[in-house]
Amino acid sequence: MELSMQKKSVLGLQHVVAMFGATVLVPLLTGLNPSVALLAAGVGTLLFHLVTKRMVPVFLGSSFAFIPAIIIATERGYSWAGIGLGIMGAGVLYLLMSALVAVVGHKVIQRIFPPIVTGPVIIVIGITLAPVAISMSEGAWWLALITTATVIVAAVFFKGLFRMLPILTGAVVGYILAIFFFEGFSFQPVLDAAWVGLPEFTWGLGDLSWAPIALIAPIAFVTMIEHVGDIMANGNVVGKDFFDEPGLNRTLLGDGIATLFAGLIGGPPNTTYSENTGVLAVTKVYDPLILRIGAGFAIFLALIPKLAAVLRTVPVPVLGGLSVVLFGMIAAVGLRTLVTAQVDFSKSRNMIVVGLILVFGLGISGLQSALAIGDVPISGLALAAVLGVIINLVLPLNEDEDEQIVMASEAKTDED
Repeated sequence: MELSMQKKSVLGLQHVVAMFGATVLVPLLTGLNPSVALLAAGVGTLLFHLVTKRMVPVFLGSSFAFIPAIIIATERGYSWAGIGLGIMGAGVLYLLMSALVAVVGHKVIQRIFPPIVTGPVIIVIGITLAPVAISMSEGAWWLALITTATVIVAAVFFKGLFRMLPILTGAVVGYILAIFFFEGFSFQPVLDAAWVGLPEFTWGLGDLSWAPIALIAPIAFVTMIEHVGDIMANGNVVGKDFFDEPGLNRTLLGDGIATLFAGLIGGPPNTTYSENTGVLAVTKVYDPLILRIGAGFAIFLALIPKLAAVLRTVPVPVLGGLSVVLFGMIAAVGLRTLVTAQVDFSKSRNMIVVGLILVFGLGISGLQSALAIGDVPISGLALAAVLGVIINLVLPLNEDEDEQIVMASEAKTDED
């Protein structure tokens, strides 16, 4: 049955609600503009649909994987334009991988980024961010803990769509409590903000510097395998093989172009959102037009400065309470990746691959002084990912084990 445009609009708005909390949290944690993030998500989603022949019902939003690198970049004093160049560099890597997949096929990603590599890298992301969540909560532990508890209750005990919005629920409860009980809270920025206006763009075409590019861009290798899992999960829900048509090369290309655009205007990198695939599973409505309507709503919200002002008045302890759950879940997802893939830790080569990724990823990220080659800094996460890929490819693996790893990769993405 064909839905009316009114019903499609309501469903599109529902998709915006599903992606909203996570998408605006990334810029709030990294110092970027939440309105620009919403604009980047909306326009990025439309660009993705254009590149993928308007066939794939996917929504793009801010990527959590890039948070550590962006935070480190700001701490080292890199300009926002330089950080934008680093984000655009990640988009370029997506484009290059898209070209590679078009030539050799999508299974190359499963060979290069099997669960034994991606699992521990995701763990490194979550654990690296853990001190950030704790430091943000120190300003008012009571507020952070109530926010955390609200997220947990919503995620475990709520039903239907509301169960898919625990971050947004926790943010609303924490914000309301802060209005009445958090010392120093001020609603004045919201009153001063205009109702309609363009976001504050930070154009990413400043002086060329390899430092932020080398720090941020390689994180794309981590998010590419997540992209594969999201596209496969989306296809499983819809009942179509999007690897076949429009093709993984096109979905990677769409994600890369969206990230290029985000970096250009000063937004966080984009990635496919499993939250919206969850909405598809709940509603059983798979029309890609609804996702494009949702993208239009996101663009509209980006043009309301008062909304951006509300988001920027969220107290830091509330963000800390949200982050405690989010960052912990990121690390847990990494562990789940290894468990789902049934990685055999009785084999020394598997222990070595995982161990090196953890030591280099966490060890370099925890150094007091930055590790660099000349003036170019080295991200512990990026180095760990690259090292993991190389070691996993170099260490001997017989054909039976190789086939098991590929099958485990496919099983993991099927579950996602």
